[in-house]
Amino acid sequence: MSLIAVLSDSHDNIWNLDKALQAVRKTGAAHLLHCGDFVAPFIMQQLAEGFDGPIHCVYGNNDGDPHSIINMAGHWDRLTVHGQLAELAIDGVRIAMNHYPEIARPLALSGLYDLVCYGHNHLQNWELAGNCQLANPGEIMGRLGAPSWGLFETESRTWSFRTLDE
Repeated sequence: MSLIAVLSDSHDNIWNLDKALQAVRKTGAAHLLHCGDFVAPFIMQQLAEGFDGPIHCVYGNNDGDPHSIINMAGHWDRLTVHGQLAELAIDGVRIAMNHYPEIARPLALSGLYDLVCYGHNHLQNWELAGNCQLANPGEIMGRLGAPSWGLFETESRTWSFRTLDE
């Protein structure tokens, strides 16, 4: 059984990202996923210094310097930038993540995954798409509302939304 923390759309808000990482650590999450729009390469360092477990990231539309992001991420073996799509298996749960809802929905409906995570529109969403959970954790940035992130429990396969204070 593992807890998986899911973040998206940090947009260089280092203050909210710090609060989110503190909240993630309190849950005991074993894995961290970031669905893109971290923006600056230095966010890779903040993620790696703020979370001790495996970290998986995909690019968003505002991640304009992929070369520097990859170089920065390369300082930590447990931090992987997958490009546009990540396909993972954690505790027998088949997971895909990307940045865009219009790509995430067909992935969820493909029948290949148990959980598909995405970001981009900054809006919390959880729904069943076929037999797959389709989830957007909301935004770390805090532009459209209260910053939020998601927590997935692999044994019960349950999703919950979290605030920066939880």
